[in-house]
Amino acid sequence: MRVAYIINSVEGGGAASPVPAVTRVLRDLGAEVRVFALNRRDGRALPAMEAAGLSPLVRPGGRHDHVAALRWLAQETQAWGATHLWTSLTRATLLGLLLGTRRGLPVFCWQHAAYLKTGNRLLLRAMQSRARLWLADSDCVAALTTQRLGVERARLLTWPIFAADPSVPVARAWQPGETLRLGSLGRLHPVKGYDVLIAALALLRQRGFRTPVPYHIAIAGEGAQRAALQKQISAAGVDVVLSGFAERPQPFLAGLHLYLQPSRSEGFCIAAHEAMVAGLPVLACAVGEMPHTLVDDVTGRVVPPDDPAALADALQALLSRPERLHEMGVAARARVLQRCSPQRFAAAGAELFRRMRAASAADPATSPARCDPHV
Repeated sequence: MRVAYIINSVEGGGAASPVPAVTRVLRDLGAEVRVFALNRRDGRALPAMEAAGLSPLVRPGGRHDHVAALRWLAQETQAWGATHLWTSLTRATLLGLLLGTRRGLPVFCWQHAAYLKTGNRLLLRAMQSRARLWLADSDCVAALTTQRLGVERARLLTWPIFAADPSVPVARAWQPGETLRLGSLGRLHPVKGYDVLIAALALLRQRGFRTPVPYHIAIAGEGAQRAALQKQISAAGVDVVLSGFAERPQPFLAGLHLYLQPSRSEGFCIAAHEAMVAGLPVLACAVGEMPHTLVDDVTGRVVPPDDPAALADALQALLSRPERLHEMGVAARARVLQRCSPQRFAAAGAELFRRMRAASAADPATSPARCDPHV
């Protein structure tokens, strides 16, 4: 079994970060896997993939030359001898479905995003039947995939894309006299809601709120919104630093006392899971998987998205009782280690691998329609 793992780009971020762990499971089960990236973008996901021995093949083209990208993909996957196509995100999925239909190869498609542009949603819905199996990275995305794309549950499997590593550095409890350190990991993009966070901090300042201890906020990420966010920070006069892309997120997280995820939209949200493994409570907006299985009053706080006032209220409550943050972080770590254990991650991958082998054998008794769709 030779699996061509087709991705949009090797840009650093949530969609590319699980690629090494996912491919490790498939390789351990006996598959050969190679990554085919349609575009380089910032290339920050490359080092982790190369360290995992993946040797990604990256196309030197752009983001909108779809015909050229399809030709490149057809040539390279045929030269490599792919027997299965595995796709992630919309562009890679649409091209993979076209190629799979042309070549008669089974296609397995990830869905990560809780938000789809209208045109992409319509195209995916029209072509969804060409996929042998759809994979959702969370329960919330699985429900959306059924609702928006019309994928029947028998052709949908949920594989949470995060395996918690219990050996990562763990944050220390805040001590009296210390500055409270808050932070977030994410692209500087409107979907991440950092403008909402800054607006909430400005509201706290307008209210005259004074924390019992000083606090500092760092946002680790890069993106097109940097200049606009910096202008907003300066105008609001709040203590927020745009610290740039974090090559090593674990030490960054271990240096915090509270993690912030003010997103307008999310799917699984790997960054919030990483923060919880690091023993941090999470203040998040109620989007994606977070309000369903991850964040509550035991492990942090959840507020409505795009609501600066609600976010300001939650920040005020948490900052007023800094001594409680560590206890919430301990609960957050325990929850993620239990729900996202390496054993569960590998078991979900094994179920997928079984279906991929069934696709190769073309055995009606093990076709997707006859298999349990859940792990």
